[in-house]
Amino acid sequence: MKAIFVTGGKQYYVSEGDVLYVEKLEAEAGKEVEFDTVMMVDGKAGTPYVKGAKVVCNVEKHGKQKKIVVFKYNPKKKYRKTQGHRQPYTKLVVTKIVK
Repeated sequence: MKAIFVTGGKQYYVSEGDVLYVEKLEAEAGKEVEFDTVMMVDGKAGTPYVKGAKVVCNVEKHGKQKKIVVFKYNPKKKYRKTQGHRQPYTKLVVTKIVK
């Protein structure tokens, strides 16, 4: 069974057993999280969401992605600015898709 659901302003196409990394959620590791903003289940789309459908996931861990370097400069103006960023994430395992 496959589904498309929305979290963190992004859409994810998943099936049972998939592992995915999403924007950080306020849930403890080891807990279950339910997403009811399901846009499609087994090829049947809703307008905009499928009523009664949900995706149940298990929170495996929280973490931060690899650091990226943001470097800004203006030529001929002696302006240089270096900044780093690490985006927080939540690792989820899809356990069940309910129609």
